[in-house]
Amino acid sequence: MTGSGGPQHWAPGEHILWRYRGNGSGAVHICRPVTVVQDTPELLAVWMAPGTECVKPVLADGTPVHEEPLATRYTAPRTTARSRWFGTGVLKLARPGDPWSVWLFWERGWRFRSWYVNLEEPRTRWSGGVDSEDHFLDISVYPDRSWLWRDEDEFAQAQRSGLMGAAQAARVRSAGRAAVEVIRAWGAPFSDGWENWRPDPGWTVPELPVDWDRTPAHTAP
Repeated sequence: MTGSGGPQHWAPGEHILWRYRGNGSGAVHICRPVTVVQDTPELLAVWMAPGTECVKPVLADGTPVHEEPLATRYTAPRTTARSRWFGTGVLKLARPGDPWSVWLFWERGWRFRSWYVNLEEPRTRWSGGVDSEDHFLDISVYPDRSWLWRDEDEFAQAQRSGLMGAAQAARVRSAGRAAVEVIRAWGAPFSDGWENWRPDPGWTVPELPVDWDRTPAHTAP
C-alpha cells in the first residue's frame, strides 16, 4: 500500500484479498485473490483472473450450496472448500461507502455480457484486502440498459432463516432502489467504459495464501 498520514491505497498490479464474512457468523467464508487495477479515493477496481484459486462455502458433506433446497439452504451445516474460478475473469468495481459493488462479466473472446450489482455491506479495508458481507439480493444489468432483480427468493429465505432482520432487509431494499436509480440515469460505473478494459498481459494469477481466513491485525483507513 502507498501513502502516509492519510488513507492507504494499493498500487496497480498489487495482489489483495476480496473476502466475505458469513452472515451472522463473522467468519470469512468466501475469499478471492485479486489484482488491483485502480485504487483511488473514488474507486477500487480489481481483477479476478480465470483459474484463480478461491475459497467458497459448501455443505458439510461437500455438496454445492445451490444444490440444497431453498428452505434449508441457510440452516444446513456448512464448511469451506478451495475451488478454482474456471469462468472468464471478473472485474469488480466498488466506491467507498456504497452498499454494493459492480461486477463486469465477459463471454469468451471478450464479448461483454453484463454488469452485476452485488448488494453488500460497505467494504472494510485492511492491510491485505477488503472484507464485506453479502446481502443476498442482486441486480443484473445488460448492454441495452435493461435490468432485473436477482435472487429475490434467497433474499426472502435469508429473512425467514433469521440471517437478516426486518430493519436490515429494509435497508438492503433501499440500497437496491438507490442502485436502480443509478442504472436508470446510466451513471458511473455503467457509463465509464469499463467494458472495454483489458488486464495487463504481464500480470500473474494471485495465489491463495494459507492464512486466507486470518483476522486483520488492524483496519486500514
